[in-house]
Amino acid sequence: MKDLQDWAAVQKMYKSTKNISYIAKTLGMSRTTVYRLLNKEQEPVYQRKNYPCKVEPYKEQILEWRYSSEYLFNGTRIFRELKKLGYTGSIHPLYNYLSKISERIYSGNSVATVRIETPVGDQAQFDWSPYQMVIGTRWREVYCFSMILAASRKKAVVFSLSCDSDSIYEAIQELFDELGGVTVELLIDNPKSLVIENNPQTIDGIEYNPRALLVAKHLGTELNACNCYWPRTKGKVERPFKYIEEQFIKGNKFESMEQLNREGKKFVNEWCNEVHSTTKRIPNEFYENEERKALLPLPSGHLFFDDKKLKRKVSLDSYVHIDTNKYSLPTKYAGMQVVYRILYGFRIQIYLPDGKHIYTLEAVDGKHKEVKDENHYDAVKTVPKSIPQIKRDFTAAFDNGAKYLEIAGKHLQQVSHHAREILKLLDMFEAEDLDRILAYAIEHEFYTVREIRNLIKEKGFEILHTDEESEQLKSAKESEPEGLTRSLDYYEKNVKEDLKCRI
Repeated sequence: MKDLQDWAAVQKMYKSTKNISYIAKTLGMSRTTVYRLLNKEQEPVYQRKNYPCKVEPYKEQILEWRYSSEYLFNGTRIFRELKKLGYTGSIHPLYNYLSKISERIYSGNSVATVRIETPVGDQAQFDWSPYQMVIGTRWREVYCFSMILAASRKKAVVFSLSCDSDSIYEAIQELFDELGGVTVELLIDNPKSLVIENNPQTIDGIEYNPRALLVAKHLGTELNACNCYWPRTKGKVERPFKYIEEQFIKGNKFESMEQLNREGKKFVNEWCNEVHSTTKRIPNEFYENEERKALLPLPSGHLFFDDKKLKRKVSLDSYVHIDTNKYSLPTKYAGMQVVYRILYGFRIQIYLPDGKHIYTLEAVDGKHKEVKDENHYDAVKTVPKSIPQIKRDFTAAFDNGAKYLEIAGKHLQQVSHHAREILKLLDMFEAEDLDRILAYAIEHEFYTVREIRNLIKEKGFEILHTDEESEQLKSAKESEPEGLTRSLDYYEKNVKEDLKCRI
């Protein structure tokens, strides 16, 4: 390049000055050099000097040390052995040579890629990507788990605050649920929660995580780990992450992780209604028309591991304490033993000890907080202890309430006590039914709560079914063709027994 610049400068100055000495002094070169450059009619062409690579004489020996089962040396060991043979270069040319050989052996041409279209139902690809976004009032790192059916390109996503092994196993199962079936194989990356070892430079098989294999067996699919550091193998699932970031994540914030999941799933489903740039088909239509019927059936329920479940006892005010925070549960679980697990770092699932799922809630962001759902306490009817309030509630609840208070008050020392106990029966009976029983009790001079309870046990069915209703039931039974129906005495007996059990 220097000769080219000097030649151009000499040619230009000679045309204007014609003075060799002046040109040599100005450009800082000898007169001989000026004459040499003037005599060149064409501009000089730069030619790079090729220096022989110092590993060239040792290439066959390097291949033997690297790939022969007798040696399997790594790069630094080969470098030490080469120096014993007289190699004088650095380790970098050796690594460059090994890198080129590895690409040829395990990846083929490093530039060209042959796209493979998978038959329907054969393969799904699974991966995840982290994003930074606002959840609630602060920035959080959120992981987007994604699965795509390789044939139709139908996609499903779930967002998580963690990417631990439990989150990965649950995401795989949840995403297959959303896709409506299971593929023959699941193409995965190589995290330790899925793959323990995948060394492409040995002939040994891939060693999968035993728990990942249990999940795959439960689903009925087979795991297939892609080549390490070679994302093109699962390019179908890699590409959507950038689109999700640009079109959905940026500029949005969400009040909760559940809201993020609802809107994220809706966004991806709408995206699947657009024409795919490669297949030139709409993924949802392709899926409904062809791939859905080729999928394997889903298993019943999700597989999770018992060592991740933690025990808690629900407090008497119906709260469960988890990670310094307390969450309300329906009051019917107060005082009971429950177990729970936390999925995706935010979703708390609560079970009875026998494994029955009873409630799901979202973990609150922060510590020492209380989350109360007023609906959990709707079933609790508090009965007042104040005598004036008891009388007001009693007369408001029953049409015969005022009459009972007036008449029973003449026979009982504290009629408000019995009225309060009768109000408690509203947890088991409708107010209208209790009012009819109360009218019967007044007519037959039953005033104490004990007498009224016994009345319900013994004659509750007869009282609640009037003579008119009994006549209608009798006429209906007489009008039915013989042999087509059976006696209702069995049900009448069961109703009576149920009334006795309630009291």
